[in-house]
Amino acid sequence: MSDLQDLTRKLQRQSDSKIVMLVADGLGGLPIEAGGGTELETAKTPNMDALAKAGTLGLSTPVLPGIAPGSGPGHLGLFGYDPLEYQIGRGVLEALGIDFELGPNDVAIRGNFCTLDADGNITDRRAGRVGSDIAMKLCEKLDTIEIPGVEVFVQHVKEYRLVIVFRGEGLGGNVNDTDPQRTGVPPLEPVGEDEPSQKTAEIAKQFLAQAKEILKDDLPANLLTMRGIDKMPAVPTYKEVYGVRAAAIAVYPMYRGLARLVSMDILDAGQTLNDQMDRLKAAWDDYDFFFVHFKYTDSTGEDGNFPAKVQRTEELDAIIPRITELNPDVLIVTGDHSTPAKMKSHSWHPVPVLLSSDLCRPDRCQEFGESECIMGGLGQFPAKYLMGFAMAHAGRLEKFGA
Repeated sequence: MSDLQDLTRKLQRQSDSKIVMLVADGLGGLPIEAGGGTELETAKTPNMDALAKAGTLGLSTPVLPGIAPGSGPGHLGLFGYDPLEYQIGRGVLEALGIDFELGPNDVAIRGNFCTLDADGNITDRRAGRVGSDIAMKLCEKLDTIEIPGVEVFVQHVKEYRLVIVFRGEGLGGNVNDTDPQRTGVPPLEPVGEDEPSQKTAEIAKQFLAQAKEILKDDLPANLLTMRGIDKMPAVPTYKEVYGVRAAAIAVYPMYRGLARLVSMDILDAGQTLNDQMDRLKAAWDDYDFFFVHFKYTDSTGEDGNFPAKVQRTEELDAIIPRITELNPDVLIVTGDHSTPAKMKSHSWHPVPVLLSSDLCRPDRCQEFGESECIMGGLGQFPAKYLMGFAMAHAGRLEKFGA
């Protein structure tokens, strides 16, 4: 446990206060044209703007300046876990997100179905975003793969995503991704960084060879890439670190997995924002802290669709009254990283943060957007300190020292 978490654990104070952290995945953006607004600044967000006038704004750095984070490190920072200390593969998060019980001898892998051409080069890294109905059947075919000395599990996650788990003695989790992150080239070979991990890499090669034969006639999903290969780490719980009863209301498995990693209760969230708000209201009396996740500000950014990201941001703004009517003591609206449509990818840009509480020190900000956040009273800070702000504004931390 880090010094920050150790201190927070010592200072935590019991309270009836409620905290809501609303995470719009990939919220931060960039203007498409010089002098224009970002997606957040272009969107009509009267509800978040009203919170901004009464609250405090700032910008958070998910990992370090100049580093573009994945969703895993981005969320761990928001949860108050130093992402450099807790480096966790996406395979673990995806497995936890579908409630797969990982044991000490398990290596978990996030898989993406992909499309190969006749020369063995990747033409589509997501197999045309093949639907869940097709992908589930492909996973059932792959789940028949047998490799001597290990148990193999293949389970569908969502759309083109799947989880592969190898269970066996002496396996390591330090294996590179096979996704080259671009098209027109073949998948990378799995290579382990140490002897146990090389054993895992050899098993992965056998799995992929069998998968290639099994999927050869299943265009567009005629192979898969492997990402986030890792073993389950030891992570302190939210109850230990913050003394709160914490719940996650997230639709996508990976984000449920992130919450489960830190021992939040995972609540059934349906499929829409309104479903999530219904669940939040129903569970209001049972928890102190709620993590609510919204995916589509990220996926539209990765698609390079600026207008769609604007629209999704406006959808998020429209449900803010359903949160404020519950009278949370602290409401945070932020993202885990920036995903500018201009870049079609995660970026290193600091992430907008809005903190609403009766104990906010007023700043002069009038709207929720990147330009205003630069001038906000929270300043620019590492994301791992955000939970400290939340706990303090909720009256859940004692004074430090005499």
